[in-house]
Amino acid sequence: MPPLRIGPLRIDVPVVLAPMAGVTNMAFRRLCREYGAGLYVTEMITTRALVERNAVTMKLIEHHPSETPRSIQLYGVDPRYTGEAARIIAEEGHADHIDLNFGCPVPKVTRKGGGSALPWKLDLFRDIVKSAVDQAGDVPVTVKMRKGIDDDHLTFLDAGRIAEDVGAAAVSLHARTLKDSYSGTADWAAIAELKQTVTSIPVLGNGDIWSAEDAVAMVDETGCDGVVVGRGCLGRPWLFGDLANAFGGDAPTVRPSLGFVAAAFRRHAELLVDFFEDEERGCRDIRKHAAWYFKGYPVGGETRGAFANVSSLADIDRLIDQLDPSIPYPGEAVEGPRGRAGHARRPILPEGWLDSRSLDGAASADLQDAELDTSGG
Repeated sequence: MPPLRIGPLRIDVPVVLAPMAGVTNMAFRRLCREYGAGLYVTEMITTRALVERNAVTMKLIEHHPSETPRSIQLYGVDPRYTGEAARIIAEEGHADHIDLNFGCPVPKVTRKGGGSALPWKLDLFRDIVKSAVDQAGDVPVTVKMRKGIDDDHLTFLDAGRIAEDVGAAAVSLHARTLKDSYSGTADWAAIAELKQTVTSIPVLGNGDIWSAEDAVAMVDETGCDGVVVGRGCLGRPWLFGDLANAFGGDAPTVRPSLGFVAAAFRRHAELLVDFFEDEERGCRDIRKHAAWYFKGYPVGGETRGAFANVSSLADIDRLIDQLDPSIPYPGEAVEGPRGRAGHARRPILPEGWLDSRSLDGAASADLQDAELDTSGG
């Protein structure tokens, strides 16, 4: 498959790590990169927090010297703040690529009109993307979005055309609606439809890529120019090696033994300790990854619970010593969906949000509260 070109950037393996709050920090990005290739994006960063130089936010946008190209995802609801954040990133050299998030389905964000609710307001969407593009200079700006609010209020084709028109370097589609959240099956046909509509810039597909075979199938079925991988790599950073191999890169396909998985878990913890500069904090952060790493392997409940309560690298080493590293890859037991799924739910929107495709004064007031923190899914 040909390289992915995002503005001046050439991504030899057309694979993007999707931003995931609390997951895709520097440590996890470094780990994924050690196994494969592609574009690895930060956790979602709110534009206002970046402009105000919030300490947590400034830590989250840091990149390790080994990371290239560097990518930051911004979430914003105000064209002025979004443009200013893009200008700071570009002028101060924080990243080589900016992605704009219009896919967040979290109710605390959408009830104010942010995230995946925002593209319904075409004028506001256009102004935000244009402001970022104009202020980012030579740094390419891309857009990540969902299909729409629900099947009766789809936005992705309009948003794709607008993004293309105002100079975005690529668009990616999570092929679910806001109502779907993370439930059900991704609608890959929508990715194909967007690819047929947006023709001058790359179109990337996102949703239900649990294996390299899934990624190849998505490209074959939709004609998309690359794939975005989120939940499929949780506890499985070596998936990026499988993806690189599947798309013609130089990386091995891994069918990991329990020893391989344990070593990856230990390496992840090491990188978290390095990132936080605090062993206890790094080990607290690795706890949530334990269930993902050991999914499908014959690791007893007591041991799993202990991995989810480690406080030091020595704790991890003691637990790993209790495992049989020769236990082979269990196959189907570790495949398929992982991470959050849940159920479809009624979209939570500002009152009267769906009455018009344009922003009015009342909706504008709601949006001022839509940037709540540095996370959002």
